[in-house]
Amino acid sequence: MGSPPVVGKIRQGLWYMAEDTTTTTGIARHGAARLPSVEVDSFNIELKDDEGFLGDRASKGAFRKILDSLRKPLRKNGDDPLGKKPAGDIAKGELDEALVGADVGAAALVHSAIEEFAQELAYVTRRFLKTKAWADTERIVVGGGFRQSRVGELAIARTDLILKAEGLEVDVVPIRFHPDDAGLIGTLHLAPSWIFEAHDSILGVDIGGTNIRCGVVETRWKKAPDLSKAEVWASELWRHADDEPTREGAVKRLVKMLKDLITATEAEGLKLAPFIGIACPGVIDEDGSIEKGAQNLPGNWESSKFNLPASLVEAIPRIGDHDTAVLMHNDGVVQGLSEVPFMQDVEHWGVLTIGTGLGNARFTNRRKDNGKDEKKAKKGRD
Repeated sequence: MGSPPVVGKIRQGLWYMAEDTTTTTGIARHGAARLPSVEVDSFNIELKDDEGFLGDRASKGAFRKILDSLRKPLRKNGDDPLGKKPAGDIAKGELDEALVGADVGAAALVHSAIEEFAQELAYVTRRFLKTKAWADTERIVVGGGFRQSRVGELAIARTDLILKAEGLEVDVVPIRFHPDDAGLIGTLHLAPSWIFEAHDSILGVDIGGTNIRCGVVETRWKKAPDLSKAEVWASELWRHADDEPTREGAVKRLVKMLKDLITATEAEGLKLAPFIGIACPGVIDEDGSIEKGAQNLPGNWESSKFNLPASLVEAIPRIGDHDTAVLMHNDGVVQGLSEVPFMQDVEHWGVLTIGTGLGNARFTNRRKDNGKDEKKAKKGRD
């Protein structure tokens, strides 16, 4: 690839040049609105009400807060069926067990928390649907760590029932892939389809406020050109929140994880594409910088002097015999992209990811056969 052009930006009325950063990928721009399969109508919307950011009402922490508020009067009488641990210390598996266990009091308590949370999630969803960007949304996929539990599945199903009872014609469904895999599999939909003809896998990176996950994603493109059968072949997880690294230390660790995976694919004989797809929190600018929303990452990732895609290209300039291309997008967008093959029966759809916060993105499918359909229609008219 040739030298990238120098691109300027306008922020707060001031024009400045983005120096020493990779502003294009040779494939698409970072945070692009147009991707191979969809138009990204919006992402990372921060809606507010009188109580603050709406996302805070439907986050993983919000559910725990609801559960603890229901337990508070029970604790005074020593009748809390979930014991003395605060909700934040109770594992998802323990809550799932309480739902089906012999202690009906514990089951009723968790069900009550699910109902309250579903009401909150329904309220937040209604607010999204009232925005211009989310108009005519037909289906909403719910991902994030909260979804990967029976409690989460019931909350999602209850939200769907609440909205339908109010006459809203929208389906609310859990994401198909495990949320840990969805964030990696979604990176496939950042890449142009021609990459898949000569390669059978890509590198995916899913960056979160607590963890960084890297993986090799097998396309299985020959079995399913729509990528519906894609799988994570291998992945590595680093819980950076435990180590509290510097920003530079985090990038160094990320590079090592990627190089280890490259070595593993070579030993296995996989045809790894020279492409790295990255899912990252925040508003991603087209030059690969992060405008806002990266406050939970180690160090200052929003600095004008920091550019993760450029850092990775510098550290891993080639994969196999080709120059490395890196494309980064918002993590909610990327997790949603894993659902592209299964959303072809609707036109407008969205994703909500319930985790530390509430990620969001809205998509419109790009109908690649529109031209053919128009020709058929014209032929029929003739």
